[in-house]
Amino acid sequence: MSTEAVEPNVLDRYECAACGYVYEPQKGDNSNQIPAGTPFEELPEDWRCPVCGARRPRFSNIGPVGNPSGFKENLGYGFGFNSMTPGRKNLLIFGVLALGVLFFLSLYGLQ
Repeated sequence: MSTEAVEPNVLDRYECAACGYVYEPQKGDNSNQIPAGTPFEELPEDWRCPVCGARRPRFSNIGPVGNPSGFKENLGYGFGFNSMTPGRKNLLIFGVLALGVLFFLSLYGLQ
């Protein structure tokens, strides 16, 4: 039995294998009159992908928003970058690039 606490308002997203559409429970599905906050498991059996019409078994769980990308067994490797969320990775990458550009431009100030 797991003693790990799970936030009740965090719902997993599901991605369509046919077209890449992501069902986000926080948003729901306006085209099929599915209200926001409806978990994927509670969708009607006849619900289909609003983009391509694929059935529910074609969807795979991709976890909640902000979940680290990659396989869970690989998150502990490296220098800690594997366990970063995609937003943090973007901030790190573009921050380092901006810092590099600033250092490069500062070379013009040397006489």
